[in-house]
Amino acid sequence: QVRLQTQPKPQPGHTPLYSGTFDCFRKTLMGEGVRGLYRGMAAPIVGVTPMFAVCFFGFGLGKRLQQKKPDDILTYPQLFAAGMLSGVFTTVIMAPGERIKCLLQIQAATGETKYNGPLDCAKQLYREAGIRGVYKGTVLTLMRDVPASGMYFMTYEWLKNILTPEGKSVSDLSVPRILFAGGLAGIFNWAVAIPPDVLKSRFQTAPPSKYPNGFRDVLRELIREEGVASLYKGFTAVMIRAFPANAACFLGFEVAMKFLNWLAPGL
Repeated sequence: QVRLQTQPKPQPGHTPLYSGTFDCFRKTLMGEGVRGLYRGMAAPIVGVTPMFAVCFFGFGLGKRLQQKKPDDILTYPQLFAAGMLSGVFTTVIMAPGERIKCLLQIQAATGETKYNGPLDCAKQLYREAGIRGVYKGTVLTLMRDVPASGMYFMTYEWLKNILTPEGKSVSDLSVPRILFAGGLAGIFNWAVAIPPDVLKSRFQTAPPSKYPNGFRDVLRELIREEGVASLYKGFTAVMIRAFPANAACFLGFEVAMKFLNWLAPGL
């Protein structure tokens, strides 16, 4: 995904480095082996458990802040607002990991070896520019995650309601229906998130002085050189991942909530 989003526009008469998602997959596998497909993933993986914990906590807090009573049913705009709060919470954890992941993946694609791994990358970024270097791209991460998280949770709740048979409770939804609702919510999430994600990947992997005005410079350059369609680079790669990953995520959440309710009913 990052490699597709950050590959430069080819010179006249030259072909692009990757012609699409499956070409990128093939070339990465042939050039770097299976490990190349997971390049830079250590940083996001370390943060994924606390990130999802904070994500669902933020959503729950967003709902409670809008409820006058604990059993109040929220409207879909209110669920969207609660989801946006969740996006704010997760950015604090996500931004450094995203920055490190992007740099390591681009490094692997170019063949240069500046960073020996996630920790070395974080140390060098901090040494070069302090905490701002580690958190470069945070505004774009917020622009991606806040509206996308709102869409994510609102769509999931909406689909659960639609998929619940008449006379049944949403809490009794079957596993296949939870998987379908979660997977589709992930697709809606990324449909909103892809354009700012492309801008974020470009900005986070650029040399320090390339975009002095931040994402506005990235946006102007992309549209001028590659057109509006460039904002959806990596669309296929993202969508292939979105459905199964988010289906599993929401199923895990629902199972965990049922277990906790059984363990401590009044909690």
